Amino acid sequence: MALMPKRVKYRKSQRGRIRGEATRGNTVSFGDFGLQCLQPGYVRAQTIEACRVAAMQYIRGDGKLYIRIFPHKPCTARPLETRMGKGKGEPDHWVAVVKKGTVMFEVAGLPQDAARECFARVAYKLPIKVRLVGRRPGE
Repeated sequence: MALMPKRVKYRKSQRGRIRGEATRGNTVSFGDFGLQCLQPGYVRAQTIEACRVAAMQYIRGDGKLYIRIFPHKPCTARPLETRMGKGKGEPDHWVAVVKKGTVMFEVAGLPQDAARECFARVAYKLPIKVRLVGRRPGE
């Protein structure tokens, strides 16, 4: 089941540019370890679901997975072999916009080596570079 908003104000949006680093959502808040992106990009709803399935297959009820991103942005596409013109295409899929430094996934209740292995499976499915981060000692 792909993630998407229940309703939106506008069906289509312009692409825009992803500038700067994340100032919110850039620390591990819920779990013990997190997966932080190292470059900006778009993560499709289908990719988020594939990552969730891969992580849950590895965790198997030992820990808890937190998903910190949600696909709010619609991406449109024109049908194949269509001539130019005739306006903007229809919404095709939904993406989550992630800036550099955003923590996308977190796990709780796993040791560090298990969290590293779990996130290695997740990172393989993602279109951007990521790294494992831990909770800061004072939090």
